[in-house]
Amino acid sequence: MTTPGLKKFRYNLVHDNGFIFTLLRSGASSQICGWIDMIVSFVLFAFCNLTPWLSTALGALVGGIFNCIINYRFTFHSEGLEWRPVIVKFMFVWVGSLLLNSFGTQFIYYLIDDWHWLTHTIGLGQDSIFLTARLFVSLVVSIMWNFLLQRNFVFKRNPIDAYIIRLADRLGIEGRIKNADKIK
Repeated sequence: MTTPGLKKFRYNLVHDNGFIFTLLRSGASSQICGWIDMIVSFVLFAFCNLTPWLSTALGALVGGIFNCIINYRFTFHSEGLEWRPVIVKFMFVWVGSLLLNSFGTQFIYYLIDDWHWLTHTIGLGQDSIFLTARLFVSLVVSIMWNFLLQRNFVFKRNPIDAYIIRLADRLGIEGRIKNADKIK
């Protein structure tokens, strides 16, 4: 039997657009899409004999597509937004995330690697230092860049949306809003 408190929590987890519940949905979406990314990368590398960088890039692309779709419909409840600006804004954030994670990991790795007490006294190896840097940067970027920009920019109407739609129209990329009569 389910308690009323648990029932309310489940409902809020799916429907509440407050910061905490949206952050929890975002974390779940990120985990799902991270696994999709890893599985696709591994399959392409192990079974399709693609190079590591191409397998990783294609896995990240597939994971990013799924992340955008899940966030659009489930995490941020943005079904009424025109999809063309969402995709452009999502790509901006996604590329920024890729760069911040890559260069941030590099920076933190070399910063930690210079702390001789970690390597000599505690005995942390290069793999542990990389993993620490990677996890730290990933956590910071996922909350401070991805989540905040997706919540406040990507999956919300912004003045830039009109320009993106106009450009897409000129390029012949058509878009329609589902249930446009409900959105005003």
